[in-house]
Amino acid sequence: MLEIIVLTIFIATITNLILIRLHIPTIIGYITTGIIITYILQLSHSINSEELHIIAEFGIVFLMFTIGLEFSIHHMVKMRKEVFLFGSLQVGLSMLVFYLLAHYAFEQNFQSSIIISAALALSSTAIVLKILNSNREISKEYGKRSLGILIFQDIMVVPILLMITILSSESVSMQGLLIQTALDATLLFVVLWAFGKFILDPFFKEVVKSDSNEIFIGSVLFVVIGASTLAHFFGFSYSLGALIAGMILAETRYKYQVEADLIPFRDLLLGIFFITVGMQIDFSVIGSYYLIIIGLLLLFTIIKITIIFLLVFLSAQKRVALKTALALFQLGEFGLVIFELASTKNLIDPTVSQVLVVIISISMILTPFVLRNISSIANFILQDEGLSDTCRIENTTLQDHVIILGFGRLGREVCQTLESCNIKYIAVDNNIHNVQEAQKSAHNVIFGNAGNKTILEALNIKEAAVVIVALDNAEKLHLVCDVLRNIAVRAKVVVKVDRFVEKDALKEEFPNYNVLVATEQMAKGMVDSVLTCELPQ
Repeated sequence: MLEIIVLTIFIATITNLILIRLHIPTIIGYITTGIIITYILQLSHSINSEELHIIAEFGIVFLMFTIGLEFSIHHMVKMRKEVFLFGSLQVGLSMLVFYLLAHYAFEQNFQSSIIISAALALSSTAIVLKILNSNREISKEYGKRSLGILIFQDIMVVPILLMITILSSESVSMQGLLIQTALDATLLFVVLWAFGKFILDPFFKEVVKSDSNEIFIGSVLFVVIGASTLAHFFGFSYSLGALIAGMILAETRYKYQVEADLIPFRDLLLGIFFITVGMQIDFSVIGSYYLIIIGLLLLFTIIKITIIFLLVFLSAQKRVALKTALALFQLGEFGLVIFELASTKNLIDPTVSQVLVVIISISMILTPFVLRNISSIANFILQDEGLSDTCRIENTTLQDHVIILGFGRLGREVCQTLESCNIKYIAVDNNIHNVQEAQKSAHNVIFGNAGNKTILEALNIKEAAVVIVALDNAEKLHLVCDVLRNIAVRAKVVVKVDRFVEKDALKEEFPNYNVLVATEQMAKGMVDSVLTCELPQ
């Protein structure tokens, strides 16, 4: 087993080093590693399905723990509309549609249909939140709505896991099983709650007194694995215990220390899970059912996007609704957990389960590419709405003016500085909410895609004195700079970045640009210097 672990780490490292150079997310590297390691192990016959199952279970346990640790009751209450209204409607409607499809169109029995519908209704919390956080899109309107729906989906994992336990029992009556399951669940929660309430605090006090980081992390792992084992003892899944352990630790005074200590390992632990995703992809199934897999993938994607779009469109702009639907189009990692449990309890046909596992895996592989280009995809679909009726450029004779691309915090401060100096400017942002709020405050801001050459030319960019790129999306930053290099030939271009790595990369790629680092004081000071020294009043 040790040589397998070493080989897996080596393959994951080499694969991700190659993919990072190609700007491909590490999630894909981990899934690819799982595929490669499974193929090697099958050739050498050095591992059996039991060992694969243990590795997969280990990854899922830590996935559930990290999600439980980040579960915030405060945030859930604050986002109650997004969580409980839109989240419940999305899960409920999706389950209904997928159940009818599985039961009537594909003639699955009741148990299989309900399990399939529950699995397909969920999206990938791990991938979506990881990429939205790294892209700083989580605070945007569609990011908040996506987060709310994902939180409710995570809440639904517990009743879905309990449902699988109920459906798998044939020896007792349904009524007796429900009572027994309710009693076991209550006892499990009481035991874990009592441990968290009365034992965890004094236990961690002693651990902290030791002033040993190894003991602290070991204690955290003890709580996670102990809770998982206890849940399994009561007849539930290991992952349910891990989720509860994360939620218990999240409510303690040690939550932030646990998070701080686990930050270096968190992505690696999630990487273990995604390796197990790759391990579950059976290419013989893909070869035999590839047309069915492609057809079902398209069908499931269309159904999910349509449901989420229509729900969000009830209370948001079309662009926000579309981006939310695109963010949550995929089938999630919990679907893999559900099918794994259902297969071991003989609740679903093994071939059907494997086809659906492959579909889920492919949708997860596609997700990073969709999320990294979500604005471009939305712009392409809504290309006739590049500018809204209420947000049009009124002055097409601008000259020696300032163009601000992005109306975030830095963009707002620059606009205020320009207005105080009576300097002509125009700003563009693709968040309709930001634009409407800015226009209410009489700022000269229009709605549009900062990377669209037509819009930039409409801003008379060739006659602009300064172009300030104040975007939060690092991926889009390079695209916009590439467009500006060809059309902003006269203007002084100032680019805001968030990290020194990005600064060096942009300076190497665009040597003539004034690239500033976006710590607020440095950024504001450099922009003020450019404005006051180089612009005509």
